[in-house]
Amino acid sequence: MADRIPEIPLTGSRAEEIFPKLTSTQISRICAHGRSRKVQRGDVLMEAGQQHARFFVVISGRIDVVRPTDAAELVATFGPGQFTGEINLLSGRRGFVRVLVVEDGEVVEIDRDHLLSLVQTDGELSEILMRAFILRRSELIERGVGDVVLVGSTHSSNTLRIQEFLTRNGHPYKYLDLDQETGTQDLLDRFHVSVDDVPVVICRNRTALKNPTNEEIASCLGFNEVIDETHLRDVVIVGAGPSGLAAAVYGASEGLDVLVLESVSPGGQAGSSSMIENYLGFPTGISGKKLAAAAHMQAEKFGAQIAIARGATRLSCARKPYAVQIDNGPHTPTKTVIIATGAEYRKLAVDNLSKFEGAGVYYGATAIEAKLCGGDEVIVVGGGNSAGQAAVYLSQTARRVHMVVRAAGLSDTMSRYLIRRIEQSSNIVLRTRTEIAALDGSDHLERVSLRDRQTGNVEVLEIQHVFVMAGAVPNTVWLKGCVVLDASGFIKTGPDISSEELAAAKWPLTRAPHLLETSLPGVFAVGDVRCGNVKRVASAVGEGSIAVSFVHQVLHE
Repeated sequence: MADRIPEIPLTGSRAEEIFPKLTSTQISRICAHGRSRKVQRGDVLMEAGQQHARFFVVISGRIDVVRPTDAAELVATFGPGQFTGEINLLSGRRGFVRVLVVEDGEVVEIDRDHLLSLVQTDGELSEILMRAFILRRSELIERGVGDVVLVGSTHSSNTLRIQEFLTRNGHPYKYLDLDQETGTQDLLDRFHVSVDDVPVVICRNRTALKNPTNEEIASCLGFNEVIDETHLRDVVIVGAGPSGLAAAVYGASEGLDVLVLESVSPGGQAGSSSMIENYLGFPTGISGKKLAAAAHMQAEKFGAQIAIARGATRLSCARKPYAVQIDNGPHTPTKTVIIATGAEYRKLAVDNLSKFEGAGVYYGATAIEAKLCGGDEVIVVGGGNSAGQAAVYLSQTARRVHMVVRAAGLSDTMSRYLIRRIEQSSNIVLRTRTEIAALDGSDHLERVSLRDRQTGNVEVLEIQHVFVMAGAVPNTVWLKGCVVLDASGFIKTGPDISSEELAAAKWPLTRAPHLLETSLPGVFAVGDVRCGNVKRVASAVGEGSIAVSFVHQVLHE
């Protein structure tokens, strides 16, 4: 076993934040939440994959955290005054390291429930622990230290899907590209899978999943193991975009029993934004991924439970408590519901679109997609802020970015700061009154046909990457008539619901619906799924927080 701190390229100050040393006063406050125990060299305090992770503070002696591979890779060493753990302690997910005593001593052991109580009530310790947990997870992601190996190919749309799923859920993984890495065949042989089975996810170093769904990956990694989906909740929030996460943070911090259902990954459309520069408090901008990850951790810090790759398929609305059916499986009973399912970008009106989705046609512009098209020409479809952010971001690595919009310009749909960026970018070409007429290629997109909406002329470009960020289709099909929708399928709330619509919906109360309340008492809609919503991240966050205040009122009725 190695006997040194791992060589992580950090500055002194950053190392102190990742591996801080607590004072005796701080340790005494932690002791009130746990129990002290003597430990001896060779003791395994926690094993990789153990379901109930625990938190340890070293009083004396020394602890090593190792990744239990064949070589028993050392991840970190902790001495007196230091503590173990990272953000999986907040969610209750299984850890992927072994905690081993290498020098006799004493530790304080704390379980997850008491750790949550500590970070919720002690502001000073909360800041120290949360910062360390977040930075440690960032280091694990950067170094690929986790319990997942993904074997795939850059030419595979499912490889891209899995990469995005793991990345947006902040789960460390090691990626092996069949087209570039040597030694991948030996790994495939070890797990009795072939090249034809890729992408292959090797989960916890023991299970090989062949082209798994997101749900299968989440199940293998135990994302939702600690969540009781049959427990009666104060509020179930459907969707973990900015509005849903804001509702989760405010609801949980105010003492509500909160369950969030997210069908893919936290962040929604905003989570795929490369850089949001007009969000209050971030003068240099923040990526959608970072904003979503921070909000996710904040919600879990306050005790909200967030089920990943678990979508709502039906709302049972005939009687109270309401029930949300999850993926045609269990029904979660709940006193109130906040619908934050957002909207999806409209599909291109071309016959063979599905053939190229993930293989040249993308609905997000993150670092993963940007890497695929570095040095190439790309097309961005759409005239809103998301499309503008994508165009500016991709212009940093792409040879040329063609912005394709059906309208005559961008001024009615995009923030001025983005329009100026686009105007000043030498490699962004704005094509107004234009639409995509056809896509062509074999296994991957190779050519795109653009039609001028005024003249009807068609131009064929040799382009292999198209980013679609145009229009919005609300995710409301699962509601099946429970609430009033507008002609486009968006949910009507508050004063937007007419008296005739309320009467038809058999509104049972003497009061009118609250501002964000639907035609069903105690069911609210926030964010992009709501009729009349302002399509901005700040607006979505505001609606999520406001909805919680109405939830409290309904619960006290």
